[in-house]
Amino acid sequence: MKKLIAVIFLILFFTTACSVKRAGILFNKYPITAENIYDNQTVFPVGSRIYYVVVMPKKVESRYLYMQIVKKDNKYGQFGYNLIQTRNIRLKDEEINYFTDYFVLNEDGYYFMRIYSKDNPHKVLASAEFYVSK
Repeated sequence: MKKLIAVIFLILFFTTACSVKRAGILFNKYPITAENIYDNQTVFPVGSRIYYVVVMPKKVESRYLYMQIVKKDNKYGQFGYNLIQTRNIRLKDEEINYFTDYFVLNEDGYYFMRIYSKDNPHKVLASAEFYVSK
């Protein structure tokens, strides 16, 4: 598991162009391990598992995160955004700098995921976008 964390931090270090350490989200269609961490994907088929890892360079003080998955579509009344899924996440002792899990979406479209800290729920820790296609 330490090897996975080290690989994730190396990816985030080399793929970010700014000097500020920010949290990041990586998606994959397979469970995330040290071997497939480089296979970051943004297009997924409908009804498949979408695995993700949230990497945080700084420890979150409250140990609680809040996740939102939002669909961008002009069919919805509130400026084209529809809140699809929310989740409260409690970080375990071994997960103070990362969290990994999966979710399933059954509608195609453009989505984005946002992660907030319970310490400061108005500031986005990490945000990433992805597509679900038929």
